[in-house]
Amino acid sequence: MTTTVTPAQKPRYELLDGLRGVAALMVIFYHIGECFATSPTDQVINHGYLAVDFFFVLSGFVIGYAYDGRWKRGLTTGGFLLRRIIRLQPMVIIGVLLGVISFIIQGSEKWDGTAVSTSAVMLSLLLGLFMLPSLPGTAPEVRGNGEMFPLNGPSWSLFFEYIGSIFYAIFLHRMTTRVLAAFTAIAGILLAAIAIGNGSGAYHTGVGWTAADGGFWMGLVRMTFSFSAGLLMSRGFKPVKIRGAFWICSALIIALLAVPYVGGSEPCVANGIYDTICTLFVFPAIVYLGASGRTTDPHSARTCEFLGQISYPVYIIHYPFMYMMYAWAWKNSLGFDTVWPVAAGIVVTVIILAWLFLKFYDEPVRRYLNSRLKRN
Repeated sequence: MTTTVTPAQKPRYELLDGLRGVAALMVIFYHIGECFATSPTDQVINHGYLAVDFFFVLSGFVIGYAYDGRWKRGLTTGGFLLRRIIRLQPMVIIGVLLGVISFIIQGSEKWDGTAVSTSAVMLSLLLGLFMLPSLPGTAPEVRGNGEMFPLNGPSWSLFFEYIGSIFYAIFLHRMTTRVLAAFTAIAGILLAAIAIGNGSGAYHTGVGWTAADGGFWMGLVRMTFSFSAGLLMSRGFKPVKIRGAFWICSALIIALLAVPYVGGSEPCVANGIYDTICTLFVFPAIVYLGASGRTTDPHSARTCEFLGQISYPVYIIHYPFMYMMYAWAWKNSLGFDTVWPVAAGIVVTVIILAWLFLKFYDEPVRRYLNSRLKRN
């Protein structure tokens, strides 16, 4: 996911860019762990799914900071949404194209070995290109495990990012701070109910990637709270004095996402409480601290810049490589001791490809589209 915005008159929060990159890399490690997990309770980097909630908070904060004051100066709903499409969609297209290539390499079959027709694959590709979800059990849901975006699973969070942008453009930016606070609180209560009330079936908030079993609505609540919380914080933001904010916040993100399942080997409400605390309180605090800090040396500045640049490309292109690794490891019953060199190679490859796609595709395409937007 990405939250970068480009109004020239406002400075960037470079630490938030860097933190987004840290969280994106943790998502890769989380998905590597999926290869060897047998249940939600034994996943390595167990809470990696919470990175998406961090992304949503950060997105709401940066979008509110960049755009809240521009509506009275002539910004239109269509103009804002077009800017978001230009920012997000070029890499969405690359992710889906990589996804269809990986699916064909795997043999164009579901996880249970059932062959998938070319027409179904092409329909899934078409839906993915236009960010339209595949419903469970339908032809374009080609992997057979309920993913809304089966050619590139993480696109589900971009789907909700688009919904958040639409919400912001239509009504969130119009809300007074008091009304927005009430709206955010209600969404937070609903999210806590999902986590503690076991909406996921395993007392966690890793929901939204499938439309099955209420997944769409739970994902919508998940995005609504975090995005609104970030937006709320952006209003009247007053930084606090903090030294080493990037390194402190990075350590917190890594530690929080790496925590094992809370409560043991069986689904436990304690894990739902953990997810609730992280999402409702800790992630907003990390974003606040990250926005308060500044880079004070060239090394930190370069680190944040690089991590921020690759964060979105890394996030949106890595999962097709995971699909191929999963298929190879599962088909041959391989353990981590055998797979880890391949996994390490994937991490390096994804980072390199992310940078190449950024520099030679994403940035040039966005520059061209933005220049056309300014002319019109």
